[in-house]
Order: sequence, then C-alpha cells, then structure tokens
Amino acid sequence: MSAAGAPLVLKFGGSSFATPDAYGELARSLDSRIASSGRRLAVVVSAMPGETEALRGRLHEVSPHPGGDRVAGLLTLADTVSAHLLAAALHRLGRRATVLAGHESGFTTDETFMWARLERIAPQPLRRALREHDVVVVPGGQAADGRGRPTWLGKNSSDLSAVAAAVALGADRCEIHSDVAGIHSCDPNRVTGTRLLPAVSYADAAAMSHHGAKVLHHRAVRLAECHRVEIVCRHNTEPFTRGTVIGPGEAAARAVVLDLGSRVLAYPDRAAADRAHRAFRADGVVALRLAEGPHVALIGGYTDPEATRLRHGLPPAREAGVPVTELHAGRATVHIAPDGPAAVRLAQRLHDGLDTAAGQALAPAHA
Repeated sequence: MSAAGAPLVLKFGGSSFATPDAYGELARSLDSRIASSGRRLAVVVSAMPGETEALRGRLHEVSPHPGGDRVAGLLTLADTVSAHLLAAALHRLGRRATVLAGHESGFTTDETFMWARLERIAPQPLRRALREHDVVVVPGGQAADGRGRPTWLGKNSSDLSAVAAAVALGADRCEIHSDVAGIHSCDPNRVTGTRLLPAVSYADAAAMSHHGAKVLHHRAVRLAECHRVEIVCRHNTEPFTRGTVIGPGEAAARAVVLDLGSRVLAYPDRAAADRAHRAFRADGVVALRLAEGPHVALIGGYTDPEATRLRHGLPPAREAGVPVTELHAGRATVHIAPDGPAAVRLAQRLHDGLDTAAGQALAPAHA
C-alpha cells in the first residue's frame, strides 16, 4: 500500500471525550474527513478522563500490589470502552466501523505486562479490517505478548499505538490530537510565558517525553523516526488547529520539562541506586539514574516502586522530591525540587531564563 493511498491515521487523547456527547461530535468530524479526503481512517483513542484512574483505584482496593497481568488486563478496559463508544457513534451516522482490541491489532510485545516493549507489528489485521470498514477504531496502549496475553504499552502509549498503526498501514504521517495544539517549551497549564514549538526533531521530542513531558510517548517517537513517519500534532476540536510537526532534524529545542507525577527516590548508596535503576528498567518502568548522588527518577505515574522493591529485593528508599529537567540541544539537566509546589516554582524560574542562560547544572541524568 503506497503512502499516498494509505488510510489516514489519527489519534485522539482522553481529553477529546470530556462528555458522552463528544463521541458524536468527533464521529461527525470523522465522517466529514472521509467524505473530503476519500480515504479510510484508522483512529486510535484513549479512555474518557478519570476512567483509567477509577479502575486503578478499584484494583488497589482489592490488592495493594496487584500483579502486572491484572493491572494490564483491567486498566486497558477503559480505552476499550472509549473505542466502542466512538464506533457506535460512527454507526449511527451510517459509517462502517469496527474495533480492534490489543490482541486483535497485530501488535506483539515482550512478556512484560506493564510498560511492555513492542517487538512486532503485523500489518494484516489492520489492513484486512480497513478493506471492509470505513473506520477502524483502536484502543490506545493495548497489545498482546507472544502467548496472546494482554499487555500495556505504558502511560501516554496511545501515541505508540497510533505510530504502530501508521507503520502497519504504510502511512507517511500520523496525526496526534490533544487538548493543546502541539509541544510547548514547558507545561502551559503550570508555567507562564511558554511558547509553541512549530517544529521539533525526533531526538528532542523523544528526550522531552523520556523526561516526563506529556507530549508523546518516547518509544512512539523512536518508532516514527525508524520508519520515517512524520508526527503532526493538532488540537482535538474543530478546526483541529495544526501545531507542532515532529520529524528529521538536529536537536535544537530549549525547553523545561515538568511532570508532577514523576518522583526521585534516594537510596543508601550508589551501588543500591544502580541496582534499583536496573530493576525498574527490567520491569519496563521509565527510570533515570541521576549522576549526582544515589538517586533514581521514576518518570510518569502508574508505577509501584514498593512492588518492584519487594520483587527484586531492593533496599528501602526515601522520596527525595520531584525532577525538573532543562533540555538544550539534546542535553538534559535534571534538578530536584523538594515537592510539587517547589517544582512548579523552579520550572518557572528555569523557563524564564531559557533565552538568557543555560542555568546551573545540578544533576545530569542518563537512562
């Protein structure tokens, strides 16, 4: 299938579905897109806001440290519900639509249930479904291991699902729709004076995501780079304003990454921190071993450090604070703020100084 004739690949994050009516509104927009472009659609969707967290809360009420297979099997149901709601809205408009869940999509991972690594993309399931339907809806973040068991690709991994769909279909671009038009120089909801970055290299986008920016899944960016899939970021409501384009180029972005869901753990010594870093990575968690001190940064939410500690026999750690990262020309410098409010203040100060100074390097990190 040539890129020119390939179906369009679109992703809509959870903020696109603030109310049940939003599914009908998006269905009408997709119907118009099919009519105007003459092309079929592969649409990746996330869960409605709060749905995944609600399922996670119920699970932890039953078991404080549930197994990864239980977490992966349950949390992904929220995205499945969202996919079926959109398919129902499309059917109401007379469009042929179907849902391909993780075990049907052709996306195969390793046997890590949480934060699983994508190992194989089989094109046949998506291509076959799109020969028979106008729209194929794919629940984001879902896959299966080689034994057919449900796996989860990690936080923000609907981006990875979308890029994988583009690879499967031979598309040369993938549209990511969210509540912001693109990538900013820092979180615009917490820091003032941020700038929309119109073009970002694969390297910069991956680095920002790897350090906690809620922009794209870092493995999605790497997969897009490997297959030369251009990522186009757009707003998730009409007129779907185009923001940042991610593609080839030199690492040149200057940005500050702030994620209040991330945390830094302090261990008794460097050897213990090294062991912990290896253990978290073995469990598929995005973890950074900070160069200064016996510190490990856990990036994003949905991690259970106590379960990892017990599973790998790690020594206890204390929470040291929240990481705040400066990014400049591909180099990341991680600072540690004692708590959330201090992290926001630090991010504002660092962002204010982006154009005048590189800032003081407190704690460079490596993955």
